[in-house]
Amino acid sequence: MATLLLLLSFSSFMSLMVFSQTLPALYSGRQGEWNLLQESIGISAMHMQLLHNNKVIIYDRTDFGPSNISLPNGHCRRDSLDTMLQVDCTAHSVLFDLEADEVRPLMIQTDTWCSSGAVLSDGTLVQTGGFNDGDRVVRTFTPCGRDNDCDWVEFPQYLLQRRWYASNQILPDGRIIIVGGRRQFNYEFYPKVYRSSSSNSQLFQLEFLRETRDGANENNLYPFLHLLPDGNLFIFANTRSILFNYRQNRVVKEFPSIPGGDPRNYPSSGSSVLLPLDESNNANDPEIMVCGGAPKSSYGRATSGTFIRATTTCGRLRVQENNPSWIMEQMPIPRVMGDMIILPTGDIAIINGAELGTAGWEYGRAPVLRPIIYRPSEQSDWRFSIMAPSDRPRLYHSSTILLPDGRLLVGGSNPHVYYNFTNVEYPTDLTLEAFSPPYLSTEYSPIKPRIVSFDASLDYDKTFSLRFLVREYLTERVLSIRLIAPSFTTHSFAMNQRMVVLRMSRVSRAMSDMYDVRVLAPSKPEIAPPGYYMLFVVHANVPSTGMWVKIG
Repeated sequence: MATLLLLLSFSSFMSLMVFSQTLPALYSGRQGEWNLLQESIGISAMHMQLLHNNKVIIYDRTDFGPSNISLPNGHCRRDSLDTMLQVDCTAHSVLFDLEADEVRPLMIQTDTWCSSGAVLSDGTLVQTGGFNDGDRVVRTFTPCGRDNDCDWVEFPQYLLQRRWYASNQILPDGRIIIVGGRRQFNYEFYPKVYRSSSSNSQLFQLEFLRETRDGANENNLYPFLHLLPDGNLFIFANTRSILFNYRQNRVVKEFPSIPGGDPRNYPSSGSSVLLPLDESNNANDPEIMVCGGAPKSSYGRATSGTFIRATTTCGRLRVQENNPSWIMEQMPIPRVMGDMIILPTGDIAIINGAELGTAGWEYGRAPVLRPIIYRPSEQSDWRFSIMAPSDRPRLYHSSTILLPDGRLLVGGSNPHVYYNFTNVEYPTDLTLEAFSPPYLSTEYSPIKPRIVSFDASLDYDKTFSLRFLVREYLTERVLSIRLIAPSFTTHSFAMNQRMVVLRMSRVSRAMSDMYDVRVLAPSKPEIAPPGYYMLFVVHANVPSTGMWVKIG
């Protein structure tokens, strides 16, 4: 009972934080905690992807100039087309080993600037596009064992069009759809798709992307893609969104524009998530959330030195309703260039970014140092909580991902054309730090579950077993089993992340502090595309450490 009262007081307290960003030191643990992990990884974390061997792929771009980490064994990259260095003996990608706390340099041959990615069902990261000689390149990275000899493999000219600022989504059949990019009003697939009518018909036009472009300001790059339970895609660009049947190249319907008229996509970069799909409570009623952004004139004004206040609103849209409409909410802090990351509890962390300006070189001001945690299932007046501040600005070219232990890995920020560490307001940042949400506070240790055994391979719509340990078990009503797909995060969009809340069929006590659960795996690949997921037990809003399972 004491633990339950503690939880209730914690929930009430967290809600009150919306009204104040200044709290006594006594409560600092309940605002989360920041820790520096790496003083320098040698590059700026522009793009990040967690792999199922608990290592993180990180990369920036080849034309920043020499990085601060050398390639191994005297290797050098030779590229006569590179716009900065034709011979470069430094790395622009690294592999960060979470368990060993070590960084290993990787070789990227062509420019990966502002690219996209997704992970195949076998755990291979497929990275698509970039800039200059890298804009049509596909690169793959397959996790390796203890010998640590794996590296990037490049496939030049694989893509049909340049993919610079495009977005990716893994599909139910295991393919990847690659949508848009600068002046690209089309999409294609990986692996390539050949239609019987023409060997050259692998490229598909999407006029919606042309319609949502704001001239030179664009505001439709890195479109938000979300795979829905009916197999269609939700695509959001600028202020508009559609339900899209990619198999028939057909717009099924267009939704109302998000109110307010403020663009939400690059360079007016807001962010978006598909809220958790609950298999025990109508997973076929998906809801999209979009937060932050910047007024339409912000990019142009920033180029002349005037920095406009970012957007303060979030919108939620239930896409399967007969007459869907956006429900708008006010964030406690305006934010552009923020990341939205699904936490194991189903809450949403909104982190990084700025209060003024837009994405782009030198175009952001007033860094937002405090994350926000948004609780979708709370009453509307009690959803936002303001967390403890970092002391490091994370502006343009920063990124965040969820780790299996429930922390957020945060890195990057380079608002300059090249690496720039001195005599600038916001120096290039090569650090990695972790934000620990309040559920990781030691005061919740008695109710924190720990997974003891589980089935590592799951079949769709089949029951599997799980055993967990918890010192003070409360009730089945505050217990849930959840899957999270790790995201490929860049430019304020965490591609491919999704949470599925699984259906539990039986909970029984096995022995002292030990409990067995029978759980139903995701019902279909439209709910959870095949691949690796983190499996969490959540007890009274406190998650276990995630364990890797493979579906399909």
